[in-house]
Amino acid sequence: MAQLQQRMDNAEKHYRDAMLADDEQAAANATTAALAEMKAVVDACTKQRGCAVDTMLTTYERLLKATPQFDDGMPSGDEDPIDERDFAAANVPDTANAASLLSEDGQQFVKMVQFNPAVQAGIRRWLTDMRPSLMDSYENYRYMQALMAPAFKRHGLPEALLFGIMAKESNGKVHVGSRAGAVGPLQFMPATGRRFGLGNDGSGFDTRYDPAASADAAAQYLSERMAQLNNSIELSLAGYNGGEGRALRVFRDTGGRSFWDADVYNQFPAETKDYVPMVIAAAWLFLHPKEYGIRWPSVSTRQASINLSQPTSLYELTICLGNWGSRDGYLRALRNLNPRWSPDEMLPAGTALNATFRISWLYRFNCRGQRMALAKQLMTSTVQSAVVRVGDPTPAGGTQVAATTPSVAPVAAPERKPVKPVKTKSYTVRRGDTMGEIVHKFDCDIGDLAKANKLKKPKYALKPGQSLKLVGCGG
Repeated sequence: MAQLQQRMDNAEKHYRDAMLADDEQAAANATTAALAEMKAVVDACTKQRGCAVDTMLTTYERLLKATPQFDDGMPSGDEDPIDERDFAAANVPDTANAASLLSEDGQQFVKMVQFNPAVQAGIRRWLTDMRPSLMDSYENYRYMQALMAPAFKRHGLPEALLFGIMAKESNGKVHVGSRAGAVGPLQFMPATGRRFGLGNDGSGFDTRYDPAASADAAAQYLSERMAQLNNSIELSLAGYNGGEGRALRVFRDTGGRSFWDADVYNQFPAETKDYVPMVIAAAWLFLHPKEYGIRWPSVSTRQASINLSQPTSLYELTICLGNWGSRDGYLRALRNLNPRWSPDEMLPAGTALNATFRISWLYRFNCRGQRMALAKQLMTSTVQSAVVRVGDPTPAGGTQVAATTPSVAPVAAPERKPVKPVKTKSYTVRRGDTMGEIVHKFDCDIGDLAKANKLKKPKYALKPGQSLKLVGCGG
């Protein structure tokens, strides 16, 4: 009994030591080995008379629950990511629900793809030049899937359609904006967003950037279009991209003919003619990757949270997390899951961030010691701080110029007057500006700048067109 207890104690120590290791892969291997040893101890204990199995088992199960399980429901790539039969037709006419729209039993979607050269061309584009965008769209969507997909399911709309729209609109990048003013993962214009509850939530945050809220608004919008346009996917998508008024007018003027009818098709702008087949093509590939040799990126998506142990920005987190398990690192995932924060904004200790189980695990490993200190150093480094002016001029070769006439006294360089901070200069905020960028651009003290303009931390909310007094700035 004492020997088994000693084995269990040693295995638990090895496990806890592994959880503090710097090398993520070595840590994962060590924790797996420690858990295997604990299981062996539990098995041996069950065969030994008088052994306290419950005690041993409690330790093993407690640590097992704390161990990352990264194969958390992610589709392998060898199977379709969703089963169309999972969609229920709650309060939705049979002709509008996902099963009718996308199942092979109904054939509607199948024929739309198989016998439509425009959609086939869209599939070709997604699988060639645009394949990287398709892969990025899928990876970004997987992080937000639990937030976005339920809204479409509630409205009886296919998740594949949501993916297709998002892939074409934003590649799953929540903070994308167009020159016309559409923003967010599903690119809502301000007026349309307001109709469906999107906009300023009172704190300065525009909920068009919120994945869950924008997906719900998109589902409502498409449900309206489907009801108006005889459940036509193509015309509903044309309305989403080219304007609902135009789509309804064309539908009525042509007697409800198909989007592909020449009299209908030619009344839409070139952008909409491209948009509709590309969305349908992406939706089809989402449903049928295996037929086209697609292996989707592996994405660990089990939801979790991070409580910051010290003031940190998303940029600093991205550096200290590393990119174990993700080729491109975790900045995009962090931004998509926390759309209200700018990446360079310093968030106070105790802030709760949405994350995945893998990200939270990497945070415990990498973001409380030397790697975090390195991240903070990198974030405070600027090009300006590397440029200095000290002593006599030195040529590019590095050898200082010698005086050729010793009897002539060297001429003293004119005294350089220190640059005084700009006190009254102003700056007009542009779309996309952040407090951090403005501070960096004008060499400002963030406290003085915020106080002069009555900006409250931690968000320092800015509005396009706002005039800032550049108090405490160097110019």
